[in-house]
Amino acid sequence: MASGNYQEISPAIFTQLRVYGKENGLIESYVRNSHQLEFSANHQWLYRISLPWSMELIDGKVLEKRDDYHLAMVMIRAGIANTGYFHNGEMIDHKVFRAYMVRQKQGKSQIKYLKTNGKSRSGSRVRLGESALFFEEINERLNQYAANYPIAHWGISCSKTLWPYFFGASISPPFEKNQENLMSIPFHVQHPDFETLQDIHRKVNSFQLLVAETAKINLNISNTSGSDTVAEEEDDW
Repeated sequence: MASGNYQEISPAIFTQLRVYGKENGLIESYVRNSHQLEFSANHQWLYRISLPWSMELIDGKVLEKRDDYHLAMVMIRAGIANTGYFHNGEMIDHKVFRAYMVRQKQGKSQIKYLKTNGKSRSGSRVRLGESALFFEEINERLNQYAANYPIAHWGISCSKTLWPYFFGASISPPFEKNQENLMSIPFHVQHPDFETLQDIHRKVNSFQLLVAETAKINLNISNTSGSDTVAEEEDDW
């Protein structure tokens, strides 16, 4: 399989990869905020397996299906975002948010422009006002989920550069930055529309294998399907 790309694998292959790690003396560790198992040697990870969010890892060993599972997700890029609420794998609510945040000539968001060039003369107030409303509306929707449903996990995909605007909005999100049930979506989200929300929900509820580009190992995995590039913390917002 190609290194640097996620590949969907079957539960049987997942079991084989755990056995492979044990037989080859790899260290298996659990990464809570992304719900992944990481296999490493000499302080360097060789491959990671994203576990289905609908399943719980018991005592670091056995995977069990979560009962009555409530999941909410939010994915944010400059000018577009989505939110979704799912109960036991079924989408109950979703919304796509759009805002005029991108400077047309420079192709960058007003927030990023101000960080690099200072204030602009044309349209900046409109774009900044749209940006503020954008994050407020997103958080308002998330707060509705928190008020109406017992959310087990919050899934988030958002550039860390946008975190101050998301968490610092006049309407705060219903969770803290380091909250235990806040999960980082490990897949790259380029355009968070409705179709992307559906696709990411499917991926976070399947087994996904990622092999390090520097890993010199042969896992001999043949029955994988689908791929996705690694999620990047700083994207082209």
